[in-house]
Amino acid sequence: MAISSSPTYALTFFTSLLIIGISGVNSQPFLNSVEQESVYRVLEALNSDIPWRSLFPDDLCSSAPHGVVCGYSTMPTATNPGTVNILELSFGYVSDHNPNPPCGPNSTLQDPFIFSAFPYLRKLFFYNCFTQQPVSLQAFSHVGSSLEELVFIENPSLFGSLTESIGNMTSLRRLVITGTNVSGDIPVGFGTLQNLEEATLSRNRFTGTLPENVSNLKKLRILDLSQNGFGGNIPAAIGELQNLIKLDLSLNLFSGNFPVSMKGLKNIELLDLSCNRFTNFGIPIFLSEMSKLKEVYLSGNELGGLIPDIWKNLRGIIAIGFSGVGLVGNIPSSIGVFLGNLTYLALDNNKLTGRIPLELERLTMVNELNLKNNSLSGRLPFSDKFVSRVGSKLRVQGNPELCVDGGVIRSFHKSSGVLGQLKVCNSNSNRVANTRSDILHVSSSSFMGHQVPYLVIVFLLFLIM
Repeated sequence: MAISSSPTYALTFFTSLLIIGISGVNSQPFLNSVEQESVYRVLEALNSDIPWRSLFPDDLCSSAPHGVVCGYSTMPTATNPGTVNILELSFGYVSDHNPNPPCGPNSTLQDPFIFSAFPYLRKLFFYNCFTQQPVSLQAFSHVGSSLEELVFIENPSLFGSLTESIGNMTSLRRLVITGTNVSGDIPVGFGTLQNLEEATLSRNRFTGTLPENVSNLKKLRILDLSQNGFGGNIPAAIGELQNLIKLDLSLNLFSGNFPVSMKGLKNIELLDLSCNRFTNFGIPIFLSEMSKLKEVYLSGNELGGLIPDIWKNLRGIIAIGFSGVGLVGNIPSSIGVFLGNLTYLALDNNKLTGRIPLELERLTMVNELNLKNNSLSGRLPFSDKFVSRVGSKLRVQGNPELCVDGGVIRSFHKSSGVLGQLKVCNSNSNRVANTRSDILHVSSSSFMGHQVPYLVIVFLLFLIM
């Protein structure tokens, strides 16, 4: 019998076997004829080239293709073998580890009520099934209220919209619709799915705004709306989702400021707001209150301002993406001091000035450092070892006043074959920055055994300037 892989169902199954063995009841419950026939019809609609009925002619709870999972709805007793029903249906070959029934090129579903035949269905999964024949999302609106997972991955012919009927799926924990042609707004009913833990609605054609009642989804851990046409402001209520670990709103049309209430996302690990129309003034300071943050991406928004010195509180960060956001001023040395786990740092295509901090050399885990197309100046502070390790992922071109040692050039060419268009530093350029401050302290020193007169100091300063 194909039994659910969850620990609860596995324990139930083996307990049932023990009860049956002790009682001497040798009979095994069979799948009812309605569900048996419905499974055949779904399989045939998804791939008519495979003779499903002859390959699996017996009870589908005893012998079924991978992805068709049964479980007890009525527990067995000493005198009754119990009742079994279909709990999970997964279609579309994923890998040898998940060899679900493969979908054919003309997969379709003609009967919109077919899934109402499975009253105990907990999971419905489709991978790369609806690729040519159009199939409406409304065909799945008649699934029973016991459904916990509804997953569509890479089904470009799936169309339609989420309707208010989604609010009837009160047990839904996981909603994944990605790589489809589904469009329209997110209905208000979405905010009533209080058991929802993951909502991944990426790479579709959704539009509209994020409903205010999203704050009702207290169990939500993943919210991914990336690569759609959503717009408007982020509702302030989003800060109430304290269990959220991933928020990805990238590649949409969201605008306005980042709501300060987002500091309430205390458990957030990945925050991606890149490639929208946000106009927040500067990098939000509230990031410093997200102590569990590991990845933050704000690239492609009109933010401006300085890079805030907030990194002491964010030592777990491994990736920062601040490309093309209009940043000005210097790169804070604290990035190199506190972010020892950083592997990716993108500050390119901004208006940053000043020298690259020596402390960035401490980023021993970094494998991509992009500082190109700014107004950085001075000597490239990285050692041959650092340059060789990062290789072509060290991008510093497009900074006309930045120079590099000849030895580093040789190392860089050896490791990657490219350097950009940095000029070679003058042999004395490393001393120029310190000369002025050294002379300012010379008034109390001696020169060939005599005190240096004040006018001599002024004259030397004049020559340098």
